[in-house]
Amino acid sequence: MKKSWLLILLAGLLFACAPQDMKDTLIVAHKGEMESMDPVYSYDGVTHGLLINVYDTLLKFKGSSLTELEPSIAEKVPTKENGLISADGRTYTFPIRKGVKFHDGTELTPQDVRYSLLRFILSDVSGGPSSLLLEPILGISSTRDDKGNIIVDFKEASQAVRVEGDNVVVTLKRPFAPFLSIMARWSYVVSQKWAAAHGAWDGEESTWKKFNNFTKDSSPFFSASNGTGPFQVGRWDIAAKRLTLLANENYFAGAPKLKTIHLMTVDEPSTMRLMLETGDADVAEISTKFAAQLQGNPEVTVYDNLPRLRTDPVIFFTLDINMQANPDVGSGKLDGQGIPSDFFADKDLRKGFEYAFDYEAFLKQSMEGRGEMALGPAPAGLVKYDDGFKHYHFDLQKAKEHFQKAWGGQVWQKGFKFTITYNTSGDMRQIASEILKRNVESLNPKFQIDLRGVTWPAFLEKTAKRQMPMWARGWVADYADAHNFYFPFIHSQGRYALSQGYKNPQADRLIERAVSETNFAKRSALYKQVHNLMHEDAMQIYTVHPTGLWAMRSNVKNFVDNPVYMGIYFYPMYKE
Repeated sequence: MKKSWLLILLAGLLFACAPQDMKDTLIVAHKGEMESMDPVYSYDGVTHGLLINVYDTLLKFKGSSLTELEPSIAEKVPTKENGLISADGRTYTFPIRKGVKFHDGTELTPQDVRYSLLRFILSDVSGGPSSLLLEPILGISSTRDDKGNIIVDFKEASQAVRVEGDNVVVTLKRPFAPFLSIMARWSYVVSQKWAAAHGAWDGEESTWKKFNNFTKDSSPFFSASNGTGPFQVGRWDIAAKRLTLLANENYFAGAPKLKTIHLMTVDEPSTMRLMLETGDADVAEISTKFAAQLQGNPEVTVYDNLPRLRTDPVIFFTLDINMQANPDVGSGKLDGQGIPSDFFADKDLRKGFEYAFDYEAFLKQSMEGRGEMALGPAPAGLVKYDDGFKHYHFDLQKAKEHFQKAWGGQVWQKGFKFTITYNTSGDMRQIASEILKRNVESLNPKFQIDLRGVTWPAFLEKTAKRQMPMWARGWVADYADAHNFYFPFIHSQGRYALSQGYKNPQADRLIERAVSETNFAKRSALYKQVHNLMHEDAMQIYTVHPTGLWAMRSNVKNFVDNPVYMGIYFYPMYKE
């Protein structure tokens, strides 16, 4: 059945490619699914791994560097030396390049850049990426308070992001060390005229609130795009999980050599490997378990152990579970056949799970040593780890002791039943969940854990609704700084802490101090305090910082990997 399905899929793909010169066509098989083409909506690696090819940003990373930036839509990289960063480190001036055209042929203006930055900030979709710019520019992580009331003053935002002649000028609320790195990854530029004509925000003060926290399908950018990047979207077949990119022949830096790129989601790792071996895919995001088998194939090049700023998988607890029509909580009571909504509010319970995970075996056996043991949310190098950073280790006796204390002894006496969820394309997340399930269930026959894999869109929806009692997910850096890990994982307004319902005011204050500190040693000392607070609270099970892996047919050339891309930047690539 799988084979016939594969043949049908490939036949359809080859038919679509037939009019093209296959030398100019790249077929990419990857994990995960696109969620939306709107750059202010989605906040996942698959989506933004695609969007870097469709939308340009003001700056970009040079090659594989995480620190060296080069101009893109902006003509220069701001520095204090060239006068484009103010002496107090708060005001940045971006001279906008002339002659850049959107995919519809209209010319980009500084006003389009300003509009794009304001739209990114003010849209603030729940679970979206707006906090990346809200935090440095307005000093807040959300446009809404805990009750959903809008707290942003439009005039303050419009004054912070303004046009002065041919320049876009941004004034920050306070000095923010990683600001340029954020702009190099998240300052996507869209056309204001196109957006307004298609029903998006028109850029006016009187209308912006209507577009705050919009629904996915309501955005005209959901399934359409109009960027300035080297590729434009040809067709997105959502049901078939396939997307086609076409070369932007008018790209300001020169037309790309590849003319057509077909991207497809392939959930089955063995199918992906077969497609690569037979030449039915040029590029594949293969599973680590196939890497060694492909290494000896002269027609395949394996890019193994690629540097990554990534923590994955991490297993999360939800403190206040949404019980409405929820199949993952069993009976909904602490009666041995389910769990109550506040089941994971008990710290001893969480520590029991922390000690029940076999960290070393997962890295050495399941990951085949591809990565480093995770001591905390941030990979080594972004923080200077020392023995003062506390971390959990595998100890079933300690796990048992904490389980016996949990809920005043009721957990050990009555047992529990619930489901751990992971996304279907996350094979390592599945394996980590299996390891935890096996070890926990070995301690007490009354402990029952089910596992469920769901599609990526369903996973994101369940996370937003806090429907998953326990879930496995990961994090790839938005930019190369420790703040990009400690904030989303631990700060009460961070993506994962919010999804868990976790809040530690002391940790919040320390994180806010650390991002303004430019001395690396002092920053690490602050993060150590945050780290140890989280260790005591036992809110997240960190496993590994994995390396990356891509495999390609040997005639695919000029692949340049950058850990911040989240995907592949196709512009420099070609086929022989």
